[in-house]
Amino acid sequence: MAKAKTQYVCQNCGYTSPTNFGRCPNCGAWNQMVEEVVAPVNTKATPSRRQDGNSHAPQLLNEVNMQPEPRVKTDLEELNRVLGGGIVPGSLILIGGDPGIGKSTLLLQVSGQLQKTGEKVLYISGEESASQIKLRASRLNVKGDKLYLYPETNMATIRETIAELDPKYIIIDSVQTMNEPELSSVVGSVSQIREITAELMKIAKNEQRTIFVVGHVTKDGAIAGPKVLEHMVDTVLYFEGDTHHSYRILRSVKNRFGSTNEIGIFEMRTDGLQEVANPSEIFLEERLAGATGSAVVVSMEGTRPILVEIQALLAPSMFGNAKRTSTGIDHNKVALIMAVLEKRANLMLQNQDAYLKATGGVKLNEPAIDLATALAIASSYKDKEIAPDDCFIGEIGLTGEIRRVNRIDQRLSEAAKLGFRRAFIPKNNLSGVKIPQGLTVIGLTTIGEAIQKVFKGAKKLS
Repeated sequence: MAKAKTQYVCQNCGYTSPTNFGRCPNCGAWNQMVEEVVAPVNTKATPSRRQDGNSHAPQLLNEVNMQPEPRVKTDLEELNRVLGGGIVPGSLILIGGDPGIGKSTLLLQVSGQLQKTGEKVLYISGEESASQIKLRASRLNVKGDKLYLYPETNMATIRETIAELDPKYIIIDSVQTMNEPELSSVVGSVSQIREITAELMKIAKNEQRTIFVVGHVTKDGAIAGPKVLEHMVDTVLYFEGDTHHSYRILRSVKNRFGSTNEIGIFEMRTDGLQEVANPSEIFLEERLAGATGSAVVVSMEGTRPILVEIQALLAPSMFGNAKRTSTGIDHNKVALIMAVLEKRANLMLQNQDAYLKATGGVKLNEPAIDLATALAIASSYKDKEIAPDDCFIGEIGLTGEIRRVNRIDQRLSEAAKLGFRRAFIPKNNLSGVKIPQGLTVIGLTTIGEAIQKVFKGAKKLS
C-alpha cells in the first residue's frame, strides 16, 4: 500500500508546497499554509468519480442537435436582468457577499418562487437548522409544498438525497461548510472547495439541475477559496451594500449566458428583499439644491443606464502632501483627472485635499464618468454651483480632450425621463444621436471648454 504524503496548501490562493512557509511564495499571504494529507492514489473509482454510463463520442459541429431550453423567470425582475433574462436550466450559479448582506434571504425568496412552477426545490444548509430556516421563511412569507429543507454538510449523503428526491433546483448554503468525506483535509480548505464545486458542476450538467451556491468572502472582498471556484461555475454574482443601509446591489461579474457588469437594485425590508424599479431616483432623491462640488453622471451598468451624483470636496492642505480620498470611484482615476485639470485647465490643485464620493453606495468604474468627476472637482475648487438640471457624459484623455462613449442614445433617454434639461456630451457623439424632447445636448471638445460653458454665468457662493 502506498504511503500517504503530507503537503502544505495556501488557503488564500491554493499554492502547494512540500514544506511549510510562514508567507506564501505565490500570493504573499501570511500564515495561510495549512498541512494536508495527500491520500495514496486508489485505482478503484470512488463514488464521486464513477462513470455514469453516459459516454460521449466526438461530434461534428454541424451535426450537433441544439434544443435551447427557455429560461426560467423568477418574480424578481432585477434578478432576471442580472442573470441575462432568467435562470438557465442546468447552470451552476455562485453568489458571494459579506456576512449579513442578505444572500440567504434572497435565495430563500427565490426558492419559494421556483417551487410555484411545480418543480421540487432542495434547500441544503450547512449553517442553520431546519427550524431556523422555517423561522426566516415565515418572516418572508415563503410557503409551498415543493420546497424541501435539508440541514446537512456531508456530500456523500447529499448526493444520495439528490438522487432519491430528484429536485430540479438546489441551493447550497454555503460551499465552505460542505464536507467531502473522501478527502482528509479540513472543511473549507482549498482542496475541499475545489472537489465539492467539481461535484456540483457534474450534477448540474449531467442531470440538468440548476444549482445556486453561496460563497463566503474574505476581508478583501474576494470569494473565499481557490480562484478556480469562480472559473468552474457558469455565473458569479456579488451581493454588495452596507449593512447599515437598506439598499443592496446584485452585480454580475461573470455570466456565460448573458452580459457581465449587470446590476440589480434591491431594498432590504422586514418582509424580505424588494426590487427597486427606478434606481436613478433613489440615487438622486437626497441631492441638495444649490450645493457646490456636485455633478450628475449618466453611467451604464451592463445594459442599464443609471444617474448617479458625484460629490467632490476640496480643502486647503495643512501638510506638504495633498490627500486624495475616494469612495465608489477608483483612486487612480481621481489622481489622473486631477492631474489633467491642473495641467490642461490651469487649476492649482496640488495644495488641495480632495475627497470624492459616488452617492448611494454604487461603484462606478467606466470611462464615461470622467467628465462629471472633473466638473465636480472644478465646482468645489471654484466654489460655483452647477445647474441642478445638468448632467454629464464623457471620457477625458490625458491631453484634455473629451472622448466619445458608447450607448449615448440610452443615456440621453434616461436623463430626459428624469427631467434633466441639459446634457454635456463629447462632440464626436453628436453625429446621428437621437435627442429626446425637452433635452438640450451640448457637444464638448476639451475639458477647458467644458469648464467655460458649464460655469458661464454661475455665481460664486462663498
